[in-house]
Amino acid sequence: MQESPKLRRLVSLLSRLPGVGEKTAQRYVLHLLTADPQIAHDLGAELATLHDQLRPCDRCGNIAEVVPNEPETTCAICRDHKRDARLLCVVGRVHDLMAIERTGAMRGRYFVLGRLLSPLEGIGPEELPLPRLAARIAADGVTEVIVATPPSVDGEATALLLKRELAILGVTMTRIASGVPHGGELEYADPITMGRALAGRQSL
Repeated sequence: MQESPKLRRLVSLLSRLPGVGEKTAQRYVLHLLTADPQIAHDLGAELATLHDQLRPCDRCGNIAEVVPNEPETTCAICRDHKRDARLLCVVGRVHDLMAIERTGAMRGRYFVLGRLLSPLEGIGPEELPLPRLAARIAADGVTEVIVATPPSVDGEATALLLKRELAILGVTMTRIASGVPHGGELEYADPITMGRALAGRQSL
């Protein structure tokens, strides 16, 4: 079957996205081709400026919008003065932060590690932003650190590393409670389960 080179390129690009196979990518392209052309134009315009307008928050690593002429890029959570700066929730990825935020149970702020400790993948303690985390704890006067890494082998190893490295800071360290299945990812937990896990956190 002779396919349009343009169609093949679009399918190839979309199929690079996580969870999107070639058939799904093809359905997306065909839908955009037959739908209102404005949808494709709007999508293209937003994607074209993605890296110019969005970047990690300088304080926590969450997704933040770039504000022109501002020396620091900060997310809405870090700018929210109603949040308890003394309560800091440490997560592995932005997906996990979003999962916890959906529960409405977190009244503090966050710190995104960006990755988990994983010796098999060559990710050791030196690849984690532990110095920045320690500096954030000291600067904000944090009194409790909630470790919300997933209940997987890598997540548990990261939690133990954090406990060891942050012990000298004298902060209370807690771990989200059971309710999240072992080996599961936080982003797939429903809000009720995540809320219960957060509320029932235990000393680490």
